Amino acid sequence: MSNDAAPTTRTRTTSWGFVVFAALALVHVGAITLGAEPLVYPTKLLLMPALAGAVLLAHGGRPWRAVDTWLIAAIALSWLGDGAALFFPFVSLPVSPPELPLMLLCFGLAHLAYILLFARLPGARRVPAWAVVYGAWWVAMLLVLHVLHVHLGALLIPVAVYGLVLAGTAAMSTRGGTVTAIGGALFLASDTLLALRLFLPGVSETMAGPWIMATYAAGQGLLAWGVVRRAR
Repeated sequence: MSNDAAPTTRTRTTSWGFVVFAALALVHVGAITLGAEPLVYPTKLLLMPALAGAVLLAHGGRPWRAVDTWLIAAIALSWLGDGAALFFPFVSLPVSPPELPLMLLCFGLAHLAYILLFARLPGARRVPAWAVVYGAWWVAMLLVLHVLHVHLGALLIPVAVYGLVLAGTAAMSTRGGTVTAIGGALFLASDTLLALRLFLPGVSETMAGPWIMATYAAGQGLLAWGVVRRAR
C-alpha cells in the first residue's frame, strides 16, 4: 500500500513549481490586460526562470540526461529572447523594434534546442502525418507577411528561418505525446500572433498582447511539463 502511494505523493510534491509558474503567468497576462505597466516587464522576465525552477524541482533525484539539458537550454534561450531589449542594450539595428533580430536569434536557438530534445526523447512516438500542416503554415505565413507587408525587406530571410524552426518545434513536439503536442501548437499560435502584430498594420497591441503572452506561457509550460512527466 505504501509503495503504491509513494509515486503519487512525490508527483504532488515536485509539481508545485508548475503551479507557481502558472500563477505568475496569470499575473503577467492580467497586468497586460489591465494596463498595469509597472508589472508587465518584471513579470515577463520572471516567467522563464520560474519555469526552469519548476523543471529542476520536478527533476528530483533521477539521473540527469541529455533531454534535461536541452530543456533547460530552451528555457534559458527563451528568457534571453524575452529580455533582448534589456540584455543587449548595446545593439542598435535599423529595424523596428531594434532588438527584433536578437530576439529572433535567441528564440530560434531555443526552438533548435526543443527540436533536438524531441529528436532524442526516449521512447518517443513518430511524427504523425497530420503534422505536415505545420509546413503549410510556414508557407502561408511567409506569403501573408511578404505580400501584405512590403517593407519586410532584410528581415525576410531571418523571419523565414525562424518560422521554419518554429514549425519544426511544433511538428517534433508531437513525438512527446498529447501534452507536448498542445504546447508546441500554442507556442506556434503565440508567434503567429506576434508576427501579425509586428509586421501587419492595424493589429492592435491591446487586443493581441494578452493572447500572445497567454499562448506563449501556456505553450512553454505544457512543453516543459510534458517532457518532465514523460521522464518520470
